[in-house]
Amino acid sequence: MSPRTGRPTDDPKRNQYKIRLSDGEVEMLDYCCKVTGLTKAEVIRRGIKKVYEEAQKSEK
Repeated sequence: MSPRTGRPTDDPKRNQYKIRLSDGEVEMLDYCCKVTGLTKAEVIRRGIKKVYEEAQKSEK
């Protein structure tokens, strides 16, 4: 068996995090996924990027 499985990517996702969410936060995440058609991981990644961009703007 090959040690590399799956599709090749230029941006491998090697890090994993476990988070705790309230029932309300889970409902919001599920709603975002349903409306946008994105996965939970992608919604969270976009949220991180949005907050990061806002933090950079406020730092200037």
